[in-house]
Order: sequence, then structure tokens, then C-alpha cells
Amino acid sequence: MAKIAFLGLGVMGFPMAGHLQAAGHEVTVYNRTTAKAEAWAQQHKGAFAATPAAAVKGAEFVMSCVGNDDDLRQVCVAEGGAFAAMHPGAIFVDHTTVSAKVTRELYNLAQTKEIGFIDAPISGGQAGAENGVLSVMCGGDQAQYDLAEPVMQTYAKICRRIGDSGAGQMTKMCNQIAIAGVVQGLSEALHFAEKAGLDGRAVVEVISQGAAGSWQMENRYETMLDDHFEHGFAVDWMRKDLGICLDTANETGASLPLTALVDQFYKDVQKIGGSRWDTSSLIKRLRALD
Repeated sequence: MAKIAFLGLGVMGFPMAGHLQAAGHEVTVYNRTTAKAEAWAQQHKGAFAATPAAAVKGAEFVMSCVGNDDDLRQVCVAEGGAFAAMHPGAIFVDHTTVSAKVTRELYNLAQTKEIGFIDAPISGGQAGAENGVLSVMCGGDQAQYDLAEPVMQTYAKICRRIGDSGAGQMTKMCNQIAIAGVVQGLSEALHFAEKAGLDGRAVVEVISQGAAGSWQMENRYETMLDDHFEHGFAVDWMRKDLGICLDTANETGASLPLTALVDQFYKDVQKIGGSRWDTSSLIKRLRALD
């Protein structure tokens, strides 16, 4: 069993750190809001620290799951940050969805400090984190990935190294691009069924068994029909991710016309008060147009 620090206890990080503690690892957590770290320590009988530097002291692995590029830089290199306190040979595993640019920046800095850095964004939502069945897509050095993979498997359904530093983040962008189009298509199908006077549940029961079936359809159609959008991954965060996708597409020359359109649809959802609704709330925009 390993000594591990976990930085960031949001809807994903809180249960992920819990799985590590339950597996027998020695876990110390840090969260910007100390009350949440205290609550985690009480619930999981672990330890918490007041700063990232204090949390990572003596840790073999440091896992992070924070908000964005700036948050990641903050926990890594700001005053009281993790990098200055990590010992040579320790490995930093970042589960945040951030730009490949900041990933490579921190990877290069980590190299100068003789510590490892793996970008390992996750997919599977709050339920995936709570049930320990996340998809983990990784970039970084093979040898360091091999050491970190058994730790990540604690909360993973699948964990795979895609390539060098930044490859995990690029793969997560592919994930978000695919989700955006699928959710919009599902929203339009359900909205069409409603306008046509059809029983949406009966429609999905039939079409989900054919080529139209998807994870989003299986897991979100009922709550979409019920106008319930409290599944954890907020529209604000999706727009952050799609912004990364679109910025990177401009750099690489990729064409993402559908992604750009759905990003604007999410902007419309924000305008009608849906910033904290989950990503399946695209159907709310269609209903608002009636």
C-alpha cells in the first residue's frame, strides 16, 4: 500500500479519494475549502492538511482533481504548492480536465525537480467516481505510468496510457467532442417525440435497441423527459472543456463545426439560468424555444 495525497475534493475527487483510503492506502487530502477536507477525513477516517505542500509530504503519489488550468497551477507551483514539497521519484497524477499546454508546462517543470507527472483526465461522471468505474485516459512517460496505474485502477473501469505528455488531455477533448454531439442529438429526438405527441419512454425503449442507442440515451433519457438535471457535471464545466477543444482545434487545424455550434447552445442554456444544470439540459433550450 502507498502513501498518497489527494488534492481537490469536488464531486469527483471526494469519492475517488475515498476509494483509495478504502483500498488500504494511507491518504491525506487537501481542499481549498477546509471544511470539505475535514468532512472527508471524518467520513473516511483519513487525514487532511491545510496546504498542498503539507498534504504531499512523504507521499509516493499525488493525485489532483481541481477546476481548471489556473487551479492546477495553484496547487502545483504557488506558495505552499505541491511541487516544492514532493520528494524525488514521487509521481503527480492530474485528473483535472485542463489544456494540454498547461499539462506540458507542468510536466517539463516536474522533470527539473526529478518528479513524475501524468496527465490522467477522467470520464464517467459523479456516478462513475462514486462507483469506482471511471475511464482514465493518460499521457506521460511509460515507466511512471506503470507505477501509477495500479493506484488509478482503484477507481477505474479502464485506465490506459495513450501517449506522451498531453495525450491524456487530448483524448479527453475527443471524449467531450463526442458527448456534445450525442447529447444534442438525443435532446432533439426527445423534443421531437414530445412535439409529435409520442410516449418518449416507449420511443426510447425501441430505438435504444438499434443503432441510435448510446450511454447518454440509456442513462439520461428518463431524467431529461422528467426535466431533472442534477447529475453533477455542470454546463459551466462543459463550456470550459469545449473552449479547450475549440482553442486546440484552432492550433492543430482540426475542424469542429458541430462542437462550436453545441458550445453556443450551452451558452443559451446558461442564459436561461442553467449554468449549474448538467450537460443533458440541452433539451431545456429546445423547450424554451417553444
